Amino acid sequence: MSQMGLIWLRFRKNKLAVIGLVGIVIMILICFTSPLYISWDRVVTQDLLITNQPPSVQYPFGTDQFGRDLFARVLRGGVYSLSSGFIVMMGALVLGLIFGSIAGYFGGMVDIVIMRLMDVFMSVPNLLMAMTLIVVFGQGITSLWLALALSSFPALARTVRSAIMTTRSAEYVDAAHIYGASTTKILVKHILPNCIGPVVISATIMLGSTILGIAGMGFLGIGIASPTPEWGTILSEVKDVIRFYPYLGIIPGTAIALSVIFVNFMGDGLRDALDPRMKK
Repeated sequence: MSQMGLIWLRFRKNKLAVIGLVGIVIMILICFTSPLYISWDRVVTQDLLITNQPPSVQYPFGTDQFGRDLFARVLRGGVYSLSSGFIVMMGALVLGLIFGSIAGYFGGMVDIVIMRLMDVFMSVPNLLMAMTLIVVFGQGITSLWLALALSSFPALARTVRSAIMTTRSAEYVDAAHIYGASTTKILVKHILPNCIGPVVISATIMLGSTILGIAGMGFLGIGIASPTPEWGTILSEVKDVIRFYPYLGIIPGTAIALSVIFVNFMGDGLRDALDPRMKK
């Protein structure tokens, strides 16, 4: 059996991991296909004649205090929340691979300088970094992505550095040096493929915290601006009436919780599948 086959076999034996994978795939399919059957007007149009309607056949999730269809807003909000999570994760992954590879491969003073730089980034809270970027670039989704990516990638860089420092002394790396392979070729062809396991695990687990961070920024009013729906923004908009109409907060809150739980289940399964020694 191939290596990928063994990884999949170990992964599917973990029932929670399979539940997480199936759950997040279903959420992605439902949310990302919603533009096909939910128009933008249905998401943003206000109708003060139908404010705070309870869930019904016509409005499965009810309506908010502005008379907007909560079902449409939660589904379209999932597009922004989930896609932003993946974009931030990929940005952090690229930065982590670049800085972690350089630090781990060259070591010495290069390693010291890069790791101290990572310490600086990790010492700045996400909220403070987001506020700083908003002052510089203005409020918007790009500032949110930058803030979360810059505050998340140092942890991935440390993971990459650690894996590369373990791998760079392997015999096949020494052989590549002897045959005159370039530094770039050694890193890309020989070292990074053998470090991918811990990096994928860290990135997947980070995705859950990123989705939660995006929702938190939206709730505080420094994330994706209204009327664009995003789960945290939806919660922020209904916080004043949630005690009278609990479903307005329960539904988007459940969407956030389920997405984070599913991703974490999947991350735990990948950890056990890629590195059985870490299995609890």
